[in-house]
Amino acid sequence: MSNEQERVICAMSGGVDSSVAAKLLVDAGYDVMGVTMKLFDSDGVILEEGSRTCCSLDDVDDARAVAFGLGIPYQVFNYTDTFGTCVIDRFCQAYLEGHTPNPCIDCNRFLKFGALQQRRRELGFDYVATGHYARRAYDEETGRYLLLRGRDPKKDQSYVLYHLTQEHLKHMLFPVGELEKPQVRAVAHEAGLGNADKLESQDICFVPDGDYATFIEEHTGATFVPGPIVDETGAVLGKHNGLVHYTIGQRKGLGVAAGHPLFVLKKDAKTNTLVVGPATSAGVHEVVANDVNLISVAEIAEPLTVEAKVNYRATPRKAVVRMKGEKLIVTFEEPVRAVAPGQAMVLYQGDVVVGGGTIESTR
Repeated sequence: MSNEQERVICAMSGGVDSSVAAKLLVDAGYDVMGVTMKLFDSDGVILEEGSRTCCSLDDVDDARAVAFGLGIPYQVFNYTDTFGTCVIDRFCQAYLEGHTPNPCIDCNRFLKFGALQQRRRELGFDYVATGHYARRAYDEETGRYLLLRGRDPKKDQSYVLYHLTQEHLKHMLFPVGELEKPQVRAVAHEAGLGNADKLESQDICFVPDGDYATFIEEHTGATFVPGPIVDETGAVLGKHNGLVHYTIGQRKGLGVAAGHPLFVLKKDAKTNTLVVGPATSAGVHEVVANDVNLISVAEIAEPLTVEAKVNYRATPRKAVVRMKGEKLIVTFEEPVRAVAPGQAMVLYQGDVVVGGGTIESTR
C-alpha cells in the first residue's frame, strides 16, 4: 500500500479484522477516518447466549475505542433505511419465493460498496477500506482491476464480494488480504487492541436467534404453513413444516422414512410443495445465473473454463461458462449438489474472480 497522505474511510465493524485494517492503514501513512455503519435498529432484539452478530451497540463501542487508540476520527453513519430496503426486504422476498438468499452479499453490494462509496465521493476521500480477506490487483495488459482470493484460504471472502465493479475496485483497499488470521490477531495483540481475541460474527445480524420463519412472518405479514413432501413422481411421502425451514440438498430433519437417504431437490413456493429424492437425483450438471457482474473480463464472448462455487462453503468445481443474453450458463464436469436458487455462483480462474451471478435455475 502506498499513501502520499491519501484519504481513506475504513469501515470498522468492531471486530479484529477491520480494526487491524485501520491500524495497518495508519502505519502506512494514510489519512484514515474510521466509520461504523448502523444498519438496523437493534432495540428490542434479544441476543441468545452465544450469539455472534455484527452491528451491535457493543461493536460500536469496540470500534470507537480502537479508533480513539489509533488517534483517528470516527463516525457512525446511519443506513437503516437502505439496509431495510436492500437487504432485509430482499431477504424476506427471496424466502417467500422459495429461494435461499445470502444477505451478506446484498449488504456488501448495496451498503459497504454502494452507500459507503457514495459517501466517500461526497466527503472527498480516495478509498474505502474494509477488513475483508480478499486482495486487489491491476492488470496492466487488460487495464482492469482484479479481485483475488485472500491469502488465507480458510478465511477467503472473495465469494461475497463478486458484485464489486471496476469503479469500486479502483477505490478499494483490503489491508488484511495478504495476511492469515493468526497474523491479524498477532498484529492486534502487539498494538494492544482491546478486541484482539474477539470472536468472529457468524449469525445474521438482524436474525440473531436464527428463527427466519418468525422474523419473516413478523416483517411481512406472510405465514409459512405446512405442505406436502413428495417424491419425483409426485407421490406424497409426508408433510413439511413450512418451506422456509428447508434448503436444497438438505438430508437431515425431513421427517420422512425411506429405505435410502432422501435429499431436498426442489422447493415449489407456488404449490407449497417440497420435492425430495435419492442421492442420484441430487446432483445438477447445469446452472443458470442472473444479475451477473463480471470483474476480470468485460464480456464472455466464447466458452470459458473456470472453477465455480455455488455457495460460500462449497469447494470450487471445474466448469465451462458461457453467456446467453444477460445470463450465465455454467456446465460442470461432474454433478454438483446443494445448488440452491437465490445463492450466488462465483467463478474463478486460479485466485482471480472472473465474476458471478445469482442462481436462477438448475438441471
